[in-house]
Amino acid sequence: MAVRKSFWVRAAVCLFAGAISLLAQSPPGVPVSIVVTLEPKHGKTIATVEPQDFLVSEGRERRPVTDLKAIADGAPSQLMLLIDDSARGSFDTEIGTLKHFLTSLPVNYEVAVAYMRNGLAEVTANFTRDHAAAANGIRVAYGPGGADVSPYDSLSDALKKWPKTGAQRKEIVMISSGIEGLGGGYNSDNPYVNAGINDAIKAGVIVYTIYSPSVGHWGHTFWRSNWGVNFLSQLSDETGGESYFIGFQSPVTFQPFLDQIVQAQQHQYLLTFTARPEKKAGLQSIRVTIPNKDASVAAPDKVYVRASM
Repeated sequence: MAVRKSFWVRAAVCLFAGAISLLAQSPPGVPVSIVVTLEPKHGKTIATVEPQDFLVSEGRERRPVTDLKAIADGAPSQLMLLIDDSARGSFDTEIGTLKHFLTSLPVNYEVAVAYMRNGLAEVTANFTRDHAAAANGIRVAYGPGGADVSPYDSLSDALKKWPKTGAQRKEIVMISSGIEGLGGGYNSDNPYVNAGINDAIKAGVIVYTIYSPSVGHWGHTFWRSNWGVNFLSQLSDETGGESYFIGFQSPVTFQPFLDQIVQAQQHQYLLTFTARPEKKAGLQSIRVTIPNKDASVAAPDKVYVRASM
């Protein structure tokens, strides 16, 4: 009996030691998944990447990357066209281009259309895989009657209305002057812009922006237009998207910008890493790089991390 008891004691000690060893090898944290987009540093070819090629940092602390999966062609995806209702009449000539963009998206995309007006998002086509039906939700902009004091408030409203599904990839193509008229200040710490950015990050939505000037005095004021472009660029950069503009005039066509968005969709991955554990849920700043590959990466500047157990 003494021998048998000794055996079970030794076995328990070994199991306990093994558990402690596993805990020591697995850094504490909370798993987080984000969509990242790869771009070539030189030329047009994007290097093949593995999970170990990515460096994810929170401050000066490196966080372990646990998985990397290319987003398959048929992966469930959602895209919303979010259009500023105060756009100039020149926008109306792009309706055909935007309709073609929606109808040419792969069938795995659910698409929707909404207009930004007075800080709200008027949905003219709910999410659907009937792309032709959604394209019918694209209408002329109201122009002078479509005042939008803050496109970023409208962005937040659109995100509140976003249906909860299992989509791996969620995107917004936001067409606006970017001018924020509530008086949040002309700096990178504008509270209304930041609120829109944070809401998009929390919802896991990438925001692509296309500059299109507004009607009225603000629409041709260099100072406001300049900051509008800055805000749009900040919004896209911090959510993992891209911002497109050519000067402060209406672009000849949106087509080259839309083509680049479609191209970006072909090089997107679901990256999973272990975020630093915190007692309260919230946003945490991160930095994602590929230091040893001939590739660059577009990724959100923050992630939403649930509270650790």
